[in-house]
Amino acid sequence: MNTLTDRYLAATLRSVPSQRRDEIASELRASIEDMIEDRTGGGQDTPTAEREVLTELGNPDLLAARYADRRLQLIGPTYYLVWLRLLKVLLSFIPALVGTIVAIVDVADGKGFGAIGTGIVIAMQVAVQIAFWLTVTFALIERFQPVSSLPEWTVDQLPDVPARKDISLADTIASVAMLVVTIGYLPFQHYQSWVHETDGGNIPILDPALWSFWLPALMAVLVADVVFEIVKYRIGHWTWTLFGVKALLSLAFSVPVVWLALTDRLLNPALGDRLSWLAEGDNRNTLGAVIALGTAVVLVWDLIDTATKGRRHAARA
Repeated sequence: MNTLTDRYLAATLRSVPSQRRDEIASELRASIEDMIEDRTGGGQDTPTAEREVLTELGNPDLLAARYADRRLQLIGPTYYLVWLRLLKVLLSFIPALVGTIVAIVDVADGKGFGAIGTGIVIAMQVAVQIAFWLTVTFALIERFQPVSSLPEWTVDQLPDVPARKDISLADTIASVAMLVVTIGYLPFQHYQSWVHETDGGNIPILDPALWSFWLPALMAVLVADVVFEIVKYRIGHWTWTLFGVKALLSLAFSVPVVWLALTDRLLNPALGDRLSWLAEGDNRNTLGAVIALGTAVVLVWDLIDTATKGRRHAARA
């Protein structure tokens, strides 16, 4: 169970430079223990002494700012932490919500996948507006409003020490986003690609015959990859079981792609009607070999990287 001191140290160290965390942790823990020892030496019980010492040290965010020699003066020390907390809360969902609503409305109006770009732009604009007007509001409050009696910080507000995760949320979001884009592109290229017939009609990049089995199968593997990324994040670290599942999913996607590329079944034969260099058999074979080689290299690299992460975690356990 985490003690109040452990929680206080964790809350303080999260805001200091990583290269100084060990030094500051040792120094601060020693100071806290000395202060607690002084109080218990006078007859006070340890839990009460610990709580009073930490209360006397004050908000760990302010203490971290002093250790990092960081000035809290964007708005001013009185309102800075309130402004920052509110800004994070508002930016965490409002831009994404507005952007999604705009994208859905545009799709309903028949704008297709182009609505995604519009939604992203609107979300960014909303984020900028929130940051600007919230900052202006707090600046005006600080300059023209008497200091309000903000709630006092207490040790009861200390969060639990976060569990260490080798797999970050940012990496998981990036992986899932890339997989979702790939899944969406497979049907999208069938109706809208960068190659067109002379009359303006669309020429799919991938052979339409693959829709009888291979493309749905590959999309199913990618969907399983999305589920895997979410499960992996929830576990928080690599295990040999996760490595085995990842290896199977990677092979299930890469082997068919390599085989289709080498047997000239991956790309649409109609591409040769518009891209003259693809009409020649040698060029098609060369392109297929390049695609197969690139897929194999990515597969091997991914397996090596995954195995390394799994071995590293096993060594720490």
